[in-house]
Amino acid sequence: MQKARIKLASTDIDKLNNVCSYIKDIADKTGVSIRGPIPLPTKKLRMATRRCPCGDGSATWERFEMRIHKRLIDLGIDERALRLVMKVPIPEGLNIEIEMIEAA
Repeated sequence: MQKARIKLASTDIDKLNNVCSYIKDIADKTGVSIRGPIPLPTKKLRMATRRCPCGDGSATWERFEMRIHKRLIDLGIDERALRLVMKVPIPEGLNIEIEMIEAA
């Protein structure tokens, strides 16, 4: 038996949760088995820069952080369900990856 593994990544957690709930609704309507959404560790990208560009004055720093939230969903394969998942409206800034895996 095969499954579809859907990997979602975004900096905006609200968009991510909306798409996850949309996929969950599709799975409930079509009756396919679903595992997830499984939250994966959040990647934190940090950067520190000097406030004063010329180098004069005290060494004060600006700290910036960008968080990348990730979710994993395993979906039982059904042609109708997969077609509906392909038509899910993906907001800008959300990365989605769908791959077929062999279920053990």
